[in-house]
Parts: sequence; structure tokens; C-alpha cells
Amino acid sequence: MKKNFVSIAILALLIVNIALTAIMMFSVMSTNKKTASLINDIATAINLELVDGTATAEEEVSTVSMADIELYTIADMTIPLKAGVNADGTADTKDHFALLSVSLSMNKTNEDYETYGADVSTKEDLIKGVINEVVSQYTVADAKNNSAVICDEILKKIQGLYNSDFIFDVKFSSALFQ
Repeated sequence: MKKNFVSIAILALLIVNIALTAIMMFSVMSTNKKTASLINDIATAINLELVDGTATAEEEVSTVSMADIELYTIADMTIPLKAGVNADGTADTKDHFALLSVSLSMNKTNEDYETYGADVSTKEDLIKGVINEVVSQYTVADAKNNSAVICDEILKKIQGLYNSDFIFDVKFSSALFQ
């Protein structure tokens, strides 16, 4: 009789366990659906903010085919960097330099490419001056951490120099900061 009573108790506990598990699953699933809906709404809102209708340099880079890109490289520029601050707050007295090779990406299908494209090599000193002016404003730590920002600033100034956007991307093909 005791074996039978223990079997019935185990069966009853098993049924209670299954019922409680089912109740817990239904309550968790409804919360999970609400959370997934909230995340989808946030992702939709973020996606709407990212697309504002203006083409950025990255979007233009992706729309220019590889056959329509011509690279112009300015190799081995040594540029003095701005003095920084040491970790203890004192002025850094060491001289720091950037050794850069800069690649300019030009869109051969742009209407201004025919006017200015072949002229880039003759204006190289002006472009070097722009690069020097921008890079020398940064400390060695800032230059190491913000190379994309520096490239964007160089791009804007070069586009302003030419008053055209036929040069659509600037990248450091090699960069050494010392």
C-alpha cells in the first residue's frame, strides 16, 4: 500500500509541475512578445534617423563602381603634430610626427573629373598643404584615435579647394604616428 501511495504522490507532483511550467511559459511568452515588439519599434526609429535623405561620403563611396574610381596617392608625408599633455597633466615636450601616405579616390564619371582630374598632380603641393594644415592640428594621441575624422576633415577641405566633389574619399594608405 505504501508503494502505491508514493506512486500516486509522485504522479500528483508531476501533474502540478507540468501545470506550473505551462503557466510560467504562457506568462513569459507574452512578456517576450512585448519585448520583441519594443525592440522592433526602437530599431525602426533608429533606422529612420539614419536615413535623412542626404548622401554621405560613405554612401557615395558605395555607389561609385570600382571601374569608375581612380586613385591618386601622395606618399610619405612627414607632418609635425601638436604638442600634447602627458598622463600626469604636464605638457609633453617631445616632438611628435606623423608619417602618412594619403590616397585620394576620384570619381571618373563626375563632370568635374575631366576639368580637374588630370590636374591633381600639378596641384599636389596645394593638397599637401591642406593635409599638413589638418593633421598638424592634432596631438599624437588624437591622431591615432581619430584617423577617420582627420580623413573626413581633409576631404571637406580638398573639396572646398576644388569647389567640387569629384574627389569623394580620402584614406590613409599607411599611417605611422610617433
